[in-house]
Amino acid sequence: MTEHVYKIIEMTGSSKTSIEQAVQNAITRMHKTIRDLRWFEVTNTRGYVENGKVAYWQVTLKVGFGLEE
Repeated sequence: MTEHVYKIIEMTGSSKTSIEQAVQNAITRMHKTIRDLRWFEVTNTRGYVENGKVAYWQVTLKVGFGLEE
C-alpha cells in the first residue's frame, strides 16, 4: 500500500436548494482548478433566513487533495 500525503484547504459552498447541493457546488467549483481531489469533511453548516424562511444554505468543507511528485 502506498503512503499518502494530502494538502488540506477550506472552502464554502452555497445553494438555495439543499445542504447536499451546497456541498456539490463547492466540489464542482474546486474540481475546475484543483487536481487530484480525494476527500472532504463538512465542518460547518449554516443557513440564511429571509422573511421567516430558509433562503439558502452555506456549507464549509475541509478538502484534501494529493500533491504532485
